[in-house]
Amino acid sequence: MIEFDEHQRKLVLKLVYYGPALSGKTTNLLSLHDQFDRNGRGELMMLDTTEDRTIYFDLLPFFYEAPSGFKIKLKVFTVPGQVRHDATRKAVLQRADGVVFVADSRTSMMAMNGESFANLEQNLSLVGLAIDQLPLVVQFNKRDLAEVVAEEEIRKTWSEAGLPVVMASALQGRGVIETFRMAVELLFDSLDSKLQLREKYGVDRAAFLRAIMKT
Repeated sequence: MIEFDEHQRKLVLKLVYYGPALSGKTTNLLSLHDQFDRNGRGELMMLDTTEDRTIYFDLLPFFYEAPSGFKIKLKVFTVPGQVRHDATRKAVLQRADGVVFVADSRTSMMAMNGESFANLEQNLSLVGLAIDQLPLVVQFNKRDLAEVVAEEEIRKTWSEAGLPVVMASALQGRGVIETFRMAVELLFDSLDSKLQLREKYGVDRAAFLRAIMKT
């Protein structure tokens, strides 16, 4: 996690959207930003190039405060998809609390998805994180396009690995909220087991989710 201050009763969490170039990571965050309540969303920061829409990160903060005064801030980042920006991807992954892997559903992109996922696992290891111990959701984006892999085939391949999978079209706004909610639920449960958020700090899971998911 980015920051945990027990004395000030404040926790800052980090969720990273990862995946191959132009798979829809930035589109996911743009859609989230558009769908969430204006009072609950922060400024969306983005850097673009002609080579890859995201070269550093998008930042989307949400806020929650428990009746006990314990505060939780959630930051959402994307990473650049191109291999040439691998150093930046590792930097963004540092101290991540959870990951959403955004895959491209097109048949022609299956090999690239596999390579990007292997790169995610490698980079997590390099920054001291284990992929099997991190909340992780897989989103197969671009379901609105032609020549996509059948959903049954995708679920058979990825779900057998124990990973939750969401079908989406970020451009149309479908599956975006569902993906984010699933990631936040897994993130809360993981941190609750580590920090005892409910028992020690009075953080109610349902209230936390309502605050984060407020639209």
